[in-house]
Amino acid sequence: MSSPVTLAVVGAGSRGNAYARWALEHPDRARVVAVAEPRDVRRERFAAQHQIPAEHAYPDWQSLAQRLAAGPPLVDAVLVCTQDRMHTEPVLEFLKHRLHVLVEKPLAPTETECRQMVGAAEAAGVLFAVGHVMRYTPYTQAVKQVVDDGLLGDIMSVQHLEPVGYWHQAHSYVRGNWRRADESTFMLLAKSCHDIDWLQYVLGEAPTRVSSFGRLSHFTRAHKPAGAADRCLDCSVEPDCPFSAKRFYFDRLVQGDRGWPLDVLVDEFTAEALGDALRHGPYGRCVYDSDNDVVDHQVVNMEYPSGTTAVFTMTGFSRQGHRETKLFGTRGELTGDGEKLDVFDFLTDTHHIIDTTTVGDASAAGGHGGGDAGLMDGFVSALETGDASRIFSGPRDSLTSHLTVFAAERARLRGSVEPVSPPLELIVG
Repeated sequence: MSSPVTLAVVGAGSRGNAYARWALEHPDRARVVAVAEPRDVRRERFAAQHQIPAEHAYPDWQSLAQRLAAGPPLVDAVLVCTQDRMHTEPVLEFLKHRLHVLVEKPLAPTETECRQMVGAAEAAGVLFAVGHVMRYTPYTQAVKQVVDDGLLGDIMSVQHLEPVGYWHQAHSYVRGNWRRADESTFMLLAKSCHDIDWLQYVLGEAPTRVSSFGRLSHFTRAHKPAGAADRCLDCSVEPDCPFSAKRFYFDRLVQGDRGWPLDVLVDEFTAEALGDALRHGPYGRCVYDSDNDVVDHQVVNMEYPSGTTAVFTMTGFSRQGHRETKLFGTRGELTGDGEKLDVFDFLTDTHHIIDTTTVGDASAAGGHGGGDAGLMDGFVSALETGDASRIFSGPRDSLTSHLTVFAAERARLRGSVEPVSPPLELIVG
């Protein structure tokens, strides 16, 4: 029996912990033996959970990179799970030393950095995976099988919805880390690059041109209720506000939640710590009086080389749940809710139901419907065998879908129809 592959994790936040958890559940296949995390509490907690010795618990990725460069060999691969704008530099450094890399999506906030990263990965000749976890769910694999088997005939039209969820929008994109494009990136790249990538994967082709409409409409000072305070803890109208931080976070604390999203606010799960975070931190601010600037709803229209057309809708005004999709073909129609598929056959006038229900919901806390585990299984399998085909979200495919997202955002800002740049020009060196 071969030894487990060894991993280093850069960033011990929600995503780093989610991927590393897979190693704890499969100790015969993978072990996390090093971590780089600037926050002392989280670094120490992560190291204790994975039994990482103090000398391999680093305060920053640079210290880890120096150790990996100096030798002797410590890990087989590195998982880069930092914030969006902090991917490029560590990824390029690890690739320079020909280490295998898994990087959280999106690759980077600019097209130039994305091309640079993919160029470096291909030049290094290493295994490289991007955290497009939606490709790896049992649901996605079932949808793709229906399409690839020709059960729908030629796909003519697609409707795809991402119901971000009213509270997830408020948590992450109004109050949280992705609220401002200049501090993270624009909404379509931060959240919905998953969906543009998913459509590319399922349809087997990338769009050639796109248009897009959307804006920040509701979460602005113009909609702040009369008498509302700057923070939910001090607000007289808070009981009647669906976006109350006080109700949302304290309810979860009382329910015993100790993961995402509470772990974004506090290191200690007590009423005192949470109250202090809401009193002084960004997550207690009024959603109508924050410094957010990313859109709260958007549509993207896409045309593919085959003639297929697709419309994607992202909205923060919904329950949070699975994505919903309709595929309209020349021989049938598929309706999917993230768990079950209803395939309607035109010839027989019958329905075929495919149940792909898996453990965990569509959220980050629920493992993205099996996608987190699927990505880790695929990446580790590739490390074990050297077979890059085990990775469904490799560098070139991921770059292609990122380029579609950049084109869509240009279209939204310009009010234009934009061509999608081909992923031919990589930046190496």
